[in-house]
Amino acid sequence: MRLWRSVVGKLWITILILVSFVLLVLTILQLEFFRNYHVELVEEELTDHAIKVANIIEKHEDLSLGLDISKELVDNPVEIIIASNDQENYYPADTTERNRKVQEYIFSNEQLSNVKENKQVYTEEVNLLINADTNEYHNYFIVGAPFSLKENRESAIYLYQSLDSVEDTARQTTRFILLAAGIAIILTTFFAFFLITRITSPLRKMREAAFEVARGKFDTKVPILTRDEIGELATAFNQMGRQLKFHIHALSQEKEQLASILSSMADGVITFNRDGTILITNPPADRFLQQWYYEEEGNTETAAPVKVLELLQQVIMTEKEQAGELSLQGRFYVIVVSPLYNDKSVRGAVAVVRDMTEERRLDKLRKDFIANVSHELRTPISMLQGYSEAIVDDIAETPEEKKEIARIIYDESLRMGRLVNDLLDLARMEAGHITLNKEMITIVPFTERVTTKFYALAKEKQITLSFQSDVELTKSLLFDSDQIEQVLTNLIDNAIRHTPENGDVTVEVRQNAKGFIFTVKDTGSGIPEEDLPFVFERFYKADKARTRGKSGTGLGLAIAQNIIEAHKGDISVQSKLDQGTSFTFFLPYY
Repeated sequence: MRLWRSVVGKLWITILILVSFVLLVLTILQLEFFRNYHVELVEEELTDHAIKVANIIEKHEDLSLGLDISKELVDNPVEIIIASNDQENYYPADTTERNRKVQEYIFSNEQLSNVKENKQVYTEEVNLLINADTNEYHNYFIVGAPFSLKENRESAIYLYQSLDSVEDTARQTTRFILLAAGIAIILTTFFAFFLITRITSPLRKMREAAFEVARGKFDTKVPILTRDEIGELATAFNQMGRQLKFHIHALSQEKEQLASILSSMADGVITFNRDGTILITNPPADRFLQQWYYEEEGNTETAAPVKVLELLQQVIMTEKEQAGELSLQGRFYVIVVSPLYNDKSVRGAVAVVRDMTEERRLDKLRKDFIANVSHELRTPISMLQGYSEAIVDDIAETPEEKKEIARIIYDESLRMGRLVNDLLDLARMEAGHITLNKEMITIVPFTERVTTKFYALAKEKQITLSFQSDVELTKSLLFDSDQIEQVLTNLIDNAIRHTPENGDVTVEVRQNAKGFIFTVKDTGSGIPEEDLPFVFERFYKADKARTRGKSGTGLGLAIAQNIIEAHKGDISVQSKLDQGTSFTFFLPYY
């Protein structure tokens, strides 16, 4: 078994099996050829002798004389039998037991005994049982030839010869071939071992070098002894060792760099296996897990908080990024879990844990500010409205003063009322309390109706307002028409207010495979590039000088964004300074 496991043993046994198989096939073919050749030779000789003997006996009236002459002509191993129609048969004088068995078979065989009637030469090879006690068999070749005696008596002459000489020749040939096969196997073994040693010697050196490389000694080299395929293999092995050393060094550097990046990150990073086992963490993630362990008082069987593991399972099942929130020790964390792929399957996930405590605090302060401002402004608004009504009721000295003051107070009160209402609406939307009354609305008539409301205002400011759509008139969508009308009203009003005379404002509606796209674009003053990321924030105004004198509160776009997001859509803006602005929002089918 140990020899078979080695390359030398496998090659040696393979060569021996191949040579032995070839010699075996060659031996069988040669023996068959030799035997067939000798049998055919015996058949030809016996047939020729039989015809000659038949002719000699026919020419001599004395049968005994003709038979004696024939015996002189025929070789010694051949026996002659003559049979006539009057059952007068002539046998050899020294008939043995083996000859009697052959003669009995000749006269008992129908085809041989009918040679004189058929008048044709007949040949046959037969294997006869000579001695039943010893189960002794011998092969004989028998030839029968017809001839005529005097008085036209049809007779036959039979010649038979033992094939033992053929069998002896075959046995001698077999011994000779076996001897040659033995010599060939010995020589084959010698040359096979010589050739295999030449092949396996460098292979053993490469095996030793491979073990050295496996131990981390990448500088190990294999000597190049030949220029054949094995030499090329040794060259490739040495190149592989150099490349392996280079790549291992590069991987080590990347690993150190990755560890440095993870250690310096402000967010916690946790890498999970599919079964929830933690593979890699960085210091912020360690602090996060320590807080969780402290809160659980160490009584937990899981490696991470249950919320994180639930997100991990969702990522594995859906193969999509998942996000969630978690509160620990008075701090708020946002957790984003993304899948890690191995070829086409998810092999794990990486969780990014971000401490959002400060952001939550600031956001709460902003929301509280909006609520407090809204609450505080209700009373002065009511008072302003009351004074304005008193002035309108002629409390002022002159009618002109009354009306002027009343109009100013009234306009301001309305403005403050809009501010309060916008603040309340925005706070309600951000708190998730927005209620959508959805119904199926035909898109084109609805959008065109909202656009029509601004034709008079656009004409007054000498602005061209147009509506364009490639959507079929019957196409409809499920949404809250009041809320979407508020969004369109805000966008169109903003476009008209920020577009100079002779400018253009265009409202477009398009359709794609997922929903409808609404666009409001103008040729107005545009928005500076640095202000574009903040246009949807509350109270944000890109250019104070540009909005001076306008009636906007700075809350319209924030409200519009919340309405669109409540419909599962999205809103975006594109703008170039002094070239125009384009607001686009998308409403999906579902």
